Amino acid sequence: MTLGVALGLVGAAAPVPAWASAGSAAGAAGTAAGAAAGPGPEWIWDDAADPLMVRMIEGGHVPAINRAWESWVNNNDPIPGGLPSDFAAYLAQANRLPSWADQAKLDRAADFNRRRDTYLFMLYGLGSGIMSTVIPREAKSVYWSAGGADMQDRAAKTFTFGYDLSELGAFKPTGQFVVTANKTRVVHAAVRHLLPQSPHWKAVADESVPISAADILVTFHSLGTYVHQKLIEWRIPYPAADQEAFLHMWQVAIHLLGVPHEHIPKTWAEAIAQSQRVLTPILTPSTEGIKLAEDLLGLTAQIDLGVTRGFLNEFVRYVLSDQVGDWLGLRRDYAAAALVRTAWPAFILFREGLSPVMPGTFYMFDQFVRALAMLFLNKGESGRTTPITIPTGNRAG
Repeated sequence: MTLGVALGLVGAAAPVPAWASAGSAAGAAGTAAGAAAGPGPEWIWDDAADPLMVRMIEGGHVPAINRAWESWVNNNDPIPGGLPSDFAAYLAQANRLPSWADQAKLDRAADFNRRRDTYLFMLYGLGSGIMSTVIPREAKSVYWSAGGADMQDRAAKTFTFGYDLSELGAFKPTGQFVVTANKTRVVHAAVRHLLPQSPHWKAVADESVPISAADILVTFHSLGTYVHQKLIEWRIPYPAADQEAFLHMWQVAIHLLGVPHEHIPKTWAEAIAQSQRVLTPILTPSTEGIKLAEDLLGLTAQIDLGVTRGFLNEFVRYVLSDQVGDWLGLRRDYAAAALVRTAWPAFILFREGLSPVMPGTFYMFDQFVRALAMLFLNKGESGRTTPITIPTGNRAG
């Protein structure tokens, strides 16, 4: 759905966290306890997963881990065998919901995702996904990590995160998102170790270590906060209980990615204010982001849904802005622009008018669109999602 796996926030160059210095003591600045004492999220990485993944990568354990955890899918699946003992112990501790998770709200969020699936799919895909390419740190991290060399595979893996998050029962024992989130957290830790070894990334980065807690929050705002505001802007029925449930879903998701609870916005008003401080001012093009946007839109145009590249370009301009379209060099198609700006609001009115009468019809259509997209991203192979794997290197060039 988006490229929100490698994350970024423009600002002062980040220091190397304590765990990255050989022989150093564990640094309080990278822990939740340390965060409470003062450091902001831009100074917090992941003291639980980061040193673990240094050991796994340098010890040559990653290929065996990738093989072992491919069958680890459902939230209640036992931790797979064949893993290093300290890695298995970490997964057993991390693979659980926080004590403050509210299952009733998560259930309502799942139903909300079902009812608003098409809007979410379009906003996550052509809104948030393309927005990620004008978040410079995020774009550079994605481009120069191993996945940047094969955007179809990278997009499929990222789609898995969004797909599992929006599924009915995502957080229940038979759901899959808790496992998916924990796999993603481990991948983040691997990237933190690997990217600083890339001369290509180091040449363009303004940070020493990627994917801080602040970076994850920036990506949350490009996803959840952005979608929340668009739904209101489009005047889609969005009662307070749905808004609260949607926020809670994202709060739990961010927690599972390792962000300390005290830095997670507690209300949408707080989230919007934070987004205006940390996301809006940093949006700008980069060489890497322009290339990623072209790759993503090129992949999307190949999915045979009768949508032209001109339509995609204009829909991006519609949901983001002409400024973003100009930054990315998206060619204008004024006929498609007129269609988007008249047909999409009309579609919303039509859909909202019929949904009470035929509530299941649009959901079946939504699932059909998503299935086609996943079939393409999986290169025609069967299977609902693409396995998340830990990288062992970076993009070569």
